[in-house]
Amino acid sequence: MATIAKISAFMVALWAWQAGAAAASAPLPVFVSILPQKYFVERVGGKQVVVSVMVGPGQSPATYEPMPRQMTALSRARLYFSIGVAFENTWMKRIQAANPALRVVPMQRGVELLPLTGPGGEAAGADPHIWTSPLRVKIMAASIRDALIETDPAHHGDYESNCRAFIAELDALDRDVRALLMLAKGKSFLVFHPSWGYFANDYGLRQIPIEAEGKEPGAKAIVRVIDLGKREGARVIFVQTQFSRRTAETVAAAIGARVVAVDPLAENYPQNLLRVVHEFAEALK
Repeated sequence: MATIAKISAFMVALWAWQAGAAAASAPLPVFVSILPQKYFVERVGGKQVVVSVMVGPGQSPATYEPMPRQMTALSRARLYFSIGVAFENTWMKRIQAANPALRVVPMQRGVELLPLTGPGGEAAGADPHIWTSPLRVKIMAASIRDALIETDPAHHGDYESNCRAFIAELDALDRDVRALLMLAKGKSFLVFHPSWGYFANDYGLRQIPIEAEGKEPGAKAIVRVIDLGKREGARVIFVQTQFSRRTAETVAAAIGARVVAVDPLAENYPQNLLRVVHEFAEALK
């Protein structure tokens, strides 16, 4: 009997050790708001993280509402990397209430925010589109690294080395963008939604938006943008799939420009940014 008891105790201890080891080796469940963040967190976290995204392809962060299955998954997440997009203002408190142990890490911490301006230059709050700037993504990469190390110190070395590699990738991307836009410096471009302010700030361009807060502009605002587009000699209006093309096509027809779709919310960050840069470089010749 004593032998059986010892064997039972050993088996219980072994099971507990295996369960603990499995939990320690399981990837961290992490949530982010938008697809580019998924790329950033996966580059720093590597195989030690599994990343879920709130706003999927084709959806707008300005109008998004989480689905019930996402709220269920959030109850098991360890980290949430926020970035300042509109839906977070409404939902972040509810998300934290569903999982009080969830640690929310603002990716915009340490990033100098620019004002979001409308068609007439009017201020519309802080611009949340910080991910369009590779230089600012480097700051975000460090925030991701630090949060992962604090949450999972056992993989400290992995997060450090992954972050260094990612920052080197961003430096190379920045050099490529500067080379491609060398002849466009100082020029203006028209966009429907002002997603590219940080990008323009980095590379010496001027963004002219048709709208600022996800609302269709009024007739006076459209006339003002048409006049400005004519003065600037704009040949392209950039739109994104998350917003209607109708107003952009109206402005384009009035000034003799074409409408080109670019997506600031695509997941493959370097590949997408280079594609966008080629469109900008061609339009601003």
